[in-house]
Amino acid sequence: MGSSSQQNEAECPFVGNIELCPSGILNYGQGIFEGLKAYQKEDEGILLFRPQENAMRMKMGADRMCMPSPTVEQFIDAVRKTVLANKRWVPPYGKGSFYIRPFLIGTGQNLGVKPASEYTFLVYASPVGSYNKAELNLLVEDKVHRATPGGTGGIKAVTNYSPVYRPLTQARAKGFSDVLFLDALTGSKIEEGSACNIFILKGNVISTPTADGTILPGITRKSIMELASGFGYQVEERAVPIEEVFGAEEVFCTGTAMVVKSVASMTYQGKRIEYKLGAETVAQKLHATLTGIQTDGIGDKLGWTMTIA
Repeated sequence: MGSSSQQNEAECPFVGNIELCPSGILNYGQGIFEGLKAYQKEDEGILLFRPQENAMRMKMGADRMCMPSPTVEQFIDAVRKTVLANKRWVPPYGKGSFYIRPFLIGTGQNLGVKPASEYTFLVYASPVGSYNKAELNLLVEDKVHRATPGGTGGIKAVTNYSPVYRPLTQARAKGFSDVLFLDALTGSKIEEGSACNIFILKGNVISTPTADGTILPGITRKSIMELASGFGYQVEERAVPIEEVFGAEEVFCTGTAMVVKSVASMTYQGKRIEYKLGAETVAQKLHATLTGIQTDGIGDKLGWTMTIA
């Protein structure tokens, strides 16, 4: 992909190493990526889940990072060709999914601090099982912040992830599953985990932090908000003070990899709170409904899936 609007039709070579100019993304991190999944149906057909949403989010991220991006049609075509070329690796129905990683990076020679002169769009994929079979035990991180207002927290920039490695590694060494970050301005409102969005339930109200530039607008997050609203819950997208998390009945996280996962406990400044778990939770109901749609187990009345084989 050049820096002009001219873009080639997607090709599908075998996976392998790629050559990069050392003065491209390796210096300045001008890159974004997406994550989505393909699922095999019971009749062995293959579905993609809401790929248009990922394509549009990549375009939004590319604009923020001063990069040309593939059109929605080019994005979906590249994803479809990648899946079909690797059809034999798509796990059987109920045995996992096929994780797909579209990737857009600056690859032109560029020693100065400015947008790259050339860009590369590629897609690779891998079969995956369950991301995390156990419930989550979260540690609230109150010293390191994942994102700041005006930054890139609202897009899937490659530079968003390695800065959280240190607090995440430290939390896991203490037995926690993940960290929950607070807002950078006040340190009093929850934002998201290292790679997931978060929801809290109290009564008939499900709340999640507003995706206002510091929080990634997750595709799974959006889908869960729509499903929960359809189930009759009052869904609120708003600032959520950390104190409200202590009074929640349920807490759960969402993401492409984990889908929907209940939070068993939250620890903040030495205080540990435990939450409702089990088959009767709202989180489990939402998980069963969403995965049923993704795999065609209960059908798709919402038009979220795309059959490609």
